[in-house]
Amino acid sequence: MLVPAVNPKAARNEPMISISGEAQGTTYHIKYFDSQNRNFKLQIDSILADFDKCLSLYRKDSEIVAFNNGTGSHRFKSAHFYPVLQKSLEIHAATNGAFDPTIMPLTEALGFGAKRTNPELANVDSLLQYVGFEKINFNSDSIFKANTGVRLDMNGIAQGYSVDVVSTYLRSRGIDRFMVEIGGEVVCSGNKNENIPWIAGIEHPLKRGQLFATAKLTDLAMTTAGNYNNHFTRNGRVFNHIINPKTGSMEETSLLSVTVFAKDAMTVDGYDTAFFVMGLEATKEFLSKQNHLEAYLIYTDEEGKISSYVTNGIKDFIREIPNP
Repeated sequence: MLVPAVNPKAARNEPMISISGEAQGTTYHIKYFDSQNRNFKLQIDSILADFDKCLSLYRKDSEIVAFNNGTGSHRFKSAHFYPVLQKSLEIHAATNGAFDPTIMPLTEALGFGAKRTNPELANVDSLLQYVGFEKINFNSDSIFKANTGVRLDMNGIAQGYSVDVVSTYLRSRGIDRFMVEIGGEVVCSGNKNENIPWIAGIEHPLKRGQLFATAKLTDLAMTTAGNYNNHFTRNGRVFNHIINPKTGSMEETSLLSVTVFAKDAMTVDGYDTAFFVMGLEATKEFLSKQNHLEAYLIYTDEEGKISSYVTNGIKDFIREIPNP
């Protein structure tokens, strides 16, 4: 069971440094306590720029774009590619294929990619030949694809890993109390001064910019997935469209928001994507058999009302905010 722990080191009253910036097409915010009052913004910006050179789909010179545009094998240049593939394979296997980074041909064709397309024109059956984790092979040195049409989209997990990378850097500099947030993916280590835990917000899935709940975090990672731009109403209930990588179809889910908690951000980032594909009941069943994941799910019930479900290990640290 995952529960935030009290960190005795948090009793130190040290100055808190706050830095922020842009990376991966989004923003980051980092707070940490350092008796030396050091500012690591330049170093962190450099780390995130190197990360983008590896896994960003928006950089034409990135490694992942080179692999996607290539015809066969690609030898890794960065140390980041392999760990993300390893974790992707782990989550793919655990969720019976609900998480699959080879989904990129489908996400583009069905209008979920960077370019807006008409999903009615998509020939899903022809694209499925390029989708499936078995279409690639990899080891610690390189990756190979069996078909030139196979392409990877790591956006469902890479951002969480970038949070872990920055966290690892801070620890290497002797920082053990911090909050790293990149595009909504969060890792918190230790507590703030006076043993006060870090607080992270969970956005209302139907009201952008408004919080639905908050979570107290100590030595935990948290990510939230919400299909904010693709929900629709049918018979008084709100649904989301989600692409099932196993069938290629756009399916309906009553899940509106999935927040996952674990010890590292890459794990929770991958699982929040998978849970959307799995749906409410399958996710609840899956979570009941896990001891390394906790989750907070927001969904619409049979009466069309917004409801929530929280696992036992995190429920005492979630506070829902009354909304008018």
